[in-house]
Amino acid sequence: MLEIDIRDINNEVKDKVKLSEQIFRCGASESVVHTAVRSYLANQRQGTHATKTRGLVSGGGRKPWRQKHTGRARHGSTRSPLWKGGGTTFGPQPRDYSIKLPKKLKKIALYKALTMKLSDGEISVIDSLLMDMPKTKRMVELLNKLGFSTKTVLLVTAGKDNNVFLSARNIPTMGVIGVDDLNAYHVARYEIILFTLDALTKLQNTVALEAQA
Repeated sequence: MLEIDIRDINNEVKDKVKLSEQIFRCGASESVVHTAVRSYLANQRQGTHATKTRGLVSGGGRKPWRQKHTGRARHGSTRSPLWKGGGTTFGPQPRDYSIKLPKKLKKIALYKALTMKLSDGEISVIDSLLMDMPKTKRMVELLNKLGFSTKTVLLVTAGKDNNVFLSARNIPTMGVIGVDDLNAYHVARYEIILFTLDALTKLQNTVALEAQA
């Protein structure tokens, strides 16, 4: 049986929770994680960069000098790429960099990334994390108690918690994400994945319902 400790905010073990083997013992190739990460990064690119070709640069309508008998090279426009202020040859143009992946492949990549993290001992579960107001100091104290002060940590919550998000926002080594938005890129980016118990339960219940459908 695959299990993991549930810890409280003082880093004391309170209980254990059973882990889904479909998620945390995924037998897929590690290459699916690479593919998913590459797709995620490519999809972040806007692709709006552009340079002007000789046809887009203003000016240069008149021939600089006559074709023959000047002793100089032949030129038809001062907007040629050979001239200063001319167009750019083979420069970047607007394009779509996105790489589309099937939803099933994205899920498998997430499961494989979590499997790899678990095997490396880089997944932790905390019983609850309630904050009545945003307080960065409290979040830093939590990381210190859990032993993650020198590591990058991704906190996975069951839903949007504005107080938790604002408390972690100014910590450069920490990120917060809802479990519904979790993907292989985020798992691979951080050293430690810290689930709240509600988030882990929600993830496993969702996967179980999908398997039954």
